[in-house]
Amino acid sequence: MTKVFIDGSAGTTGLRIYERLGARQDVELLILPEELRKNTDERRRMLNSADIAFLCLPDKAAMEAVSLIENPNVAVIDTSTAHRVNTGWAYGFAELSEKHRNAIVSSKRIANPGCHASGFIASVYPLVANGILPSDFPLTAYSLTGYSGGGKNLIAEYEDEARDVRHESHRIYATSLAHKHLPEMQKICGLQQKPVFSPILGDFYAGMATSILLPGFDAQTVWQCLAGHYAGAKLVSVAPLGGDESVIYASQLAGKDTMRLQVSGHSEQAMVTAVFDNLGKGASGAAIQNMNILLGIDETTGLNL
Repeated sequence: MTKVFIDGSAGTTGLRIYERLGARQDVELLILPEELRKNTDERRRMLNSADIAFLCLPDKAAMEAVSLIENPNVAVIDTSTAHRVNTGWAYGFAELSEKHRNAIVSSKRIANPGCHASGFIASVYPLVANGILPSDFPLTAYSLTGYSGGGKNLIAEYEDEARDVRHESHRIYATSLAHKHLPEMQKICGLQQKPVFSPILGDFYAGMATSILLPGFDAQTVWQCLAGHYAGAKLVSVAPLGGDESVIYASQLAGKDTMRLQVSGHSEQAMVTAVFDNLGKGASGAAIQNMNILLGIDETTGLNL
């Protein structure tokens, strides 16, 4: 069996990976007792004993974890922001291209995409790669997310019975327009400038809807490009153009590990919205998909479709 260690298994992303892998018969989970979870020597031992190590840690801790690995056979899947734009790390979004998928297969270092970035890149990358969207186009995007992506402290804040009444409304954050997912959005899509990006936190546990606004673009052309690009993909789909979904809910795919793109608009304006679970295709589900690809098994193994 494949030996797996989750460094940071107490966090939201790590817990969901642990729950998914714990039900599988082809994986042996290496577990550190709670009292040794932050013991550097024990972490080093576990990291070097694993076939695959998931890093579910803050950026600095993730970089430290990588430095502890001496065994060249250990493959790392890092869910932090630390290595997503680093040369030498495969970007773990296999549906983007065969090049991306092959890089995951052949790599020992895989950077799991950010949640907001996943929705943005899924929509923008094919349009740029196929010449529909110029790489210098000034993109604007916004993304509505559930509070589970903020980790234990934010979850506790939102689920506290004595919480601030303002939590009942959505809140716009990262108003400095310098969100930590912007570097990967720009680099992976090959953009000449960072998009103007506004993340929005909603009063619901899980789910995400990331929308890209495309003034001056024909919705039919955009849809044809995306539908063709993701034809045959198992975890990313494109909704029919002009379907019945006149309203989009961010929580529509909560609990799933899939993503659906919906194109809206007309001949003069288009909007692409990626709907998915911020902890599914936006985090833990994507990490497990990358592990499956690395192992050469069906990429949907153990995932909720």
